[in-house]
Amino acid sequence: MAERVIGILGGMGPLATADLFRRIVEKTPAKRDQDHPRIIIYNNPKIPDRTAFILGNGEDPRPELIASARKLEECGADFIIMPCNTAHFFAETIQRSINIPFVSMIEETTKVVREMGLRKVGLLATDGTIKGLVYHRALLKYGVQIAVPNKGDQEKVMRGIYEGVKAGNLELGRKLLLEVARKLERRSDGIIAGCTEVSVALKPEDLSVPLIDPMDVIAEKAVKLASGGEELPEI
Repeated sequence: MAERVIGILGGMGPLATADLFRRIVEKTPAKRDQDHPRIIIYNNPKIPDRTAFILGNGEDPRPELIASARKLEECGADFIIMPCNTAHFFAETIQRSINIPFVSMIEETTKVVREMGLRKVGLLATDGTIKGLVYHRALLKYGVQIAVPNKGDQEKVMRGIYEGVKAGNLELGRKLLLEVARKLERRSDGIIAGCTEVSVALKPEDLSVPLIDPMDVIAEKAVKLASGGEELPEI
């Protein structure tokens, strides 16, 4: 089967985009350069903040998301993945605007949670992902319960994401996110790193319960799709 070209709709944020690229490279069973898949990255940091819009006080990110997806399609991508959990609130809108598959990181992560047999997962994510029910819609369909941080801890999560990782202060981001994760693990069978900045900051060995990392999940899926090892999802 012919190899496929991966399209990465990035820029939300740039560090998470670079991290996804690195993970795809590391997960590819390659012995030489030529064994790696072609990857087109459109790093568009000008996409307005997704959480601000979902909470009703920010610019609409949809025009930039759609333009970015179309650019990837025009450049020859066979399918698109997106390293931003919150932006998956707009997944259906993006898919309707293009003629290639948009492969959802949320849906793929939900499949992994089900395969692991977890009944209750903690969610470390932005206010937008939580209020927009991005993971809730996907997981509750299968009876998986979700534990979220209390108000004070959620404020720490947002600081860890925005003042920490997005601002380039990984040490602060890791400190705040780890503090909340360790509280959340006491009432969960596993924890979802439900923001790409959380994926950058936390590692599986940090916790006593499994850390489900959507960035790893989508990187592995992209490698399988690109190699022709799996069929593309129908649009």
